[in-house]
Amino acid sequence: MTIFQVIILAIIEGLTEFLPVSSTGHMIIGSSLMGIQSNAFVKLFTVAIQLGTILSVVILYFKRFFQSFDFYFKLLVAFIPAIFFGALFSDMIDDLLESPLAVAISLVLGGIILLYADQWFNKPQIESTDQISYPTAFKIGLMQCLAMLPGVSRSGATIIGGMSQKLSRKAAAEFSFFLAVPTMLGATVKKIWDFYKTGHQINGDELNMLLLGNAIGFIVAIIAIKSFIGYVTKHGFRVFGWYRILVGGIILILLLAGKDLQIV
Repeated sequence: MTIFQVIILAIIEGLTEFLPVSSTGHMIIGSSLMGIQSNAFVKLFTVAIQLGTILSVVILYFKRFFQSFDFYFKLLVAFIPAIFFGALFSDMIDDLLESPLAVAISLVLGGIILLYADQWFNKPQIESTDQISYPTAFKIGLMQCLAMLPGVSRSGATIIGGMSQKLSRKAAAEFSFFLAVPTMLGATVKKIWDFYKTGHQINGDELNMLLLGNAIGFIVAIIAIKSFIGYVTKHGFRVFGWYRILVGGIILILLLAGKDLQIV
């Protein structure tokens, strides 16, 4: 990868990770348009730059992360389903992750759901993440497992999961951000472990790329999170539904045109 490609992928990651639009789908389009060839380091990079976006959540919600142990227990309860189903279906998930067609279909179907989410879940009773019970946290964690299917969007699955449990748009979005921290941290640590376990090493240039990618992802994610919370509180998710359908349609068109798309 070139420095320019690193910057573009980091911006894509920072913009899309916490929005219900699927960062995987955007990574496919971005890497394809830039002609990035997938290899061990590229696959590590696209996961490891999540560390920057994770840090953005911790910084923005610093007080919440150091408020009470109850907060961490709820995150743990919500995180448990991902550990269980991730281990149980790891091989199937790896196979699906190699399919741009699966990503495109998930994007379109998820987009259709977002078009109607505001109508389906329009009577919230929980306005703050502090009001979330342990059973509710677990149910949201189950919904997060849907994001193991490429293109579903972890953010989208957890936000819809929260709204289905009568959380307000803001509370559902914020809990989705919080749950992203252990989920994405776990995925990143596993990816780094697998990278070194298979005998790969990171050289100086690659380390600089990772540092640059995380720094850019951190800054962009802060802007994206602030903008997203303000927008969905006032306007809902309909625009994100149409956007997902558009992105999924672009991937389908590229596939029909014979474009060799790779999931980096």
